[in-house]
Amino acid sequence: MRFTPQFLEEIRARLPVSEVVGKRVKLKKAGKEWKGLSPFQQEKTPSFTVNDQKGFYHDFSSGKHGNIFDFVMETEGVSFPEAVERLASMAGMALPAASPEAARHEQRRKTLHDVMELAAKFFQDTLASRNGARARGYLADRALSLATQLQFRLGYAPAERFALKEYLGAQGIPVGDMVEAGLLIAGEDIPVPYDRFRDRVVFPITDLRGRVIAFGGRALEKDAQPKYLNSPETPLFHKGDNLYNHAPARQAAHNGAALVVVEGYVDVIALVSAGFPAAVAPLGTALTENQLALLWRIADEPILCFDGDRAGQKAAYRAADLALPHLKPGKSLRFALLPEGQDPDDLVRSGGRGAVEDVLSAARPLADMIWSREIEGGSFATPERRAALEARVRELANAIRDEVVRRYYRDDLLARLQRAFAPEGGRGGYARGPFTGRGGAESPRRPAPRGNVMRGRFPPRGGPGGGTPALAPGPYQAASPQLGASPIMRGQRSAISRREALILLTLVNHPWLLHDHLEEVAALEFAHPEAIKLRAGIMAAFAMDHHHSPEPDEQAEKIRADLETRGLTPILQRVERAITTAAVWGAKAGAAREDVLSTWRQLVALHQKTHALLREMKDAEQALAEEPSEANLAWLKDIQARMAEADGTEALIEGFGELSGRFQRSV
Repeated sequence: MRFTPQFLEEIRARLPVSEVVGKRVKLKKAGKEWKGLSPFQQEKTPSFTVNDQKGFYHDFSSGKHGNIFDFVMETEGVSFPEAVERLASMAGMALPAASPEAARHEQRRKTLHDVMELAAKFFQDTLASRNGARARGYLADRALSLATQLQFRLGYAPAERFALKEYLGAQGIPVGDMVEAGLLIAGEDIPVPYDRFRDRVVFPITDLRGRVIAFGGRALEKDAQPKYLNSPETPLFHKGDNLYNHAPARQAAHNGAALVVVEGYVDVIALVSAGFPAAVAPLGTALTENQLALLWRIADEPILCFDGDRAGQKAAYRAADLALPHLKPGKSLRFALLPEGQDPDDLVRSGGRGAVEDVLSAARPLADMIWSREIEGGSFATPERRAALEARVRELANAIRDEVVRRYYRDDLLARLQRAFAPEGGRGGYARGPFTGRGGAESPRRPAPRGNVMRGRFPPRGGPGGGTPALAPGPYQAASPQLGASPIMRGQRSAISRREALILLTLVNHPWLLHDHLEEVAALEFAHPEAIKLRAGIMAAFAMDHHHSPEPDEQAEKIRADLETRGLTPILQRVERAITTAAVWGAKAGAAREDVLSTWRQLVALHQKTHALLREMKDAEQALAEEPSEANLAWLKDIQARMAEADGTEALIEGFGELSGRFQRSV
């Protein structure tokens, strides 16, 4: 984030979009533009265009749009600064140093990276030598193949006190560099520095660019202490700010793999070998706030996989407490507990990939973990104890800093209380009598909905919650009809945005879109409470067998009739009034299917991109407030430029409609 607008503009000037994109997409010239197949999803007919004059690409099949920096971030799963570094290298431009002191610091880091690389090669060579026979036997016992050892660059540190020191000294490395890199133990009371890692299997720890920054060592002697030893804090390594297998896991998660967090190096390697490439681990500590932030940059809901014993459960609770204040819309955790007495490595060896999939598929949401802990082993037979429990869950919800998430958690936890203590025959149908918390899966049972409505996604009409369905988890969705109708939600008096209104009206007029886009609709981030409420009504109406109507017009009529029955017609009318242009043909009733799909893809893509940019802008503004540097100002200006580019594509929505007869009607 030390990049000036001039520097970024110079990269754009040197690198045509077609050159950057052409490294991943086979492009063909088409007039002033280039065309090719979408790199973001499978297609047979090219709908991906590149315009060098305007400096952007646009993918009509997925709706993605952006400049060369966006393209690298989208296709390679890297951050903005990393994308700039890669493109600057491609353009033959040196990265600017913020100051002479920063330049010296960067050169010093480069020297230490070279030292760590030499040490990693030494450990690898020693593992392959005669001295590494015992370490190779340990790895064989853990079912770590030679290919796996090479993939993770495993090594062995010999037992001698000066083996690594003498090797690096022969390469011309000063002792001071070895000490600063954390490879030697030194101090005022230690006259001769000596090797930190001795008689240990060595696991290299790398940064996001694949450079070795530290080591973890596993003792081979049974009684050696500590069993696992990590590098100390160095200019390259801060253990609370890094993750083991971070870079490969980030790329794998970008490609669709589930992000799984385990406790140890061997656990990560076992999961990767079993087909779970997005596995990471903290580095010898409990999960830190910085590591949690790293996880959320990779995936919205990482799965924390803990041992099934009491210690593993306590670790899960600690992680839940750590995450709770930092929750944001769409950002949470899931928790998977292993069978008693097994860690991930044991599970892979005993049950293979299938056993791991079973555990991960049963992962529980953060709210479940919080509730289970509060009721575990407790007796709530008196009003005072129930009041204390309510005070505790309110306190937990109030710890969440994000206002939107805090509202939903408060509502969810209080709803659990109501279900837990409701008398028989009351709302929810729970047994009469004092409630005793059992924890885990045996906490208050929720009655199963009757029938199979949309594969269990919606409760039947007239069931719990009345006529409004419980939606799949999403960043801005109401957790219950009560919250959706509460004064808190009604308090927002701003108008529904034009784009949210267009999305909702498109669904009302063309409900057949929900057949293929149901998950996408449920996950959209809506800011206005009335938009959330109307979406819930549309999805509920769709679930009530209206999707079996043979004619599109009949489907739309039944959706509108159902919305009227639910009292949502006034909201629909306000949505229609929020659309200030008549040129968006795809949102209108009777539009051609192809026009509707094109309009829908563009609307959703712009909506998602806008929310992503707004989140990044918030981070940039916070960074600028904390450190008013040129780098942070450049970051903020670049985001503003990208938002302007995104806004510039809004007019493309109005370009669809030829198949619907737009031109004929205009004439």
